[in-house]
Amino acid sequence: MAEPVLALRGVSKRYRIGTPAEVEVLKPTDLTLAVGDFVALIGPSGSGKSTLLNLIGLLDRPTRGTVRLDGRETGPLSDAELTRLRGQALGFVFQFHHLINAFSVAENVCLPLMARDKRLTRDALSRAEVLLDEVGLAGFGSRWPGELSGGQQQRVAVARALMADPMLVLADEPTGNLDTASADEIFDLMRRFNRERGTTFLIVTHSVELAERCDRHVYILDGQVSEPGPGKKSRV
Repeated sequence: MAEPVLALRGVSKRYRIGTPAEVEVLKPTDLTLAVGDFVALIGPSGSGKSTLLNLIGLLDRPTRGTVRLDGRETGPLSDAELTRLRGQALGFVFQFHHLINAFSVAENVCLPLMARDKRLTRDALSRAEVLLDEVGLAGFGSRWPGELSGGQQQRVAVARALMADPMLVLADEPTGNLDTASADEIFDLMRRFNRERGTTFLIVTHSVELAERCDRHVYILDGQVSEPGPGKKSRV
């Protein structure tokens, strides 16, 4: 059996929030994502979604439990090693594209490799142009982010997330700032990369329509994660 892309086992997170007592923001959680999964993460504001994403994205460490990414136990890793693994295995798409206006579109796509290699290479720029073509923005590499529509900017963000060929992309409300037509286009792009490349996606969304088009639904409420068992109807 192939190694899961991601495996959480008994992962929980506690914080001290204004008092000496700790608050359990995420209750003990098991979650496995396999190669090629396309999963919706659903929950109301304050349910623990951001905490869970931060733990999966190696931006925070759990209070208890284990996080395995790409077959590696992340607990013993140093901060520098976590950063390196994050850059190799993960891509990120956010609700707001977070493009850098001082960089060209192609340079924005190159950012994951620039962070890893500490420089911009011709090979990286060539790969960026290929990805821009794949997201429907052929010839846009020399433009500036401010010259693009919101939907086009989010296409650039998708290309950037895929630049380092990650095995898992974490998409946090990637269509939440777009009109319906643009949201459908971004969703379809992610779905195409999922099917053609086998890239695993975990997508946080409040959109019932988009969630229903995912293969699995993971729910979180008051820090408790659950998902429908076999044969159970989705609660989206």
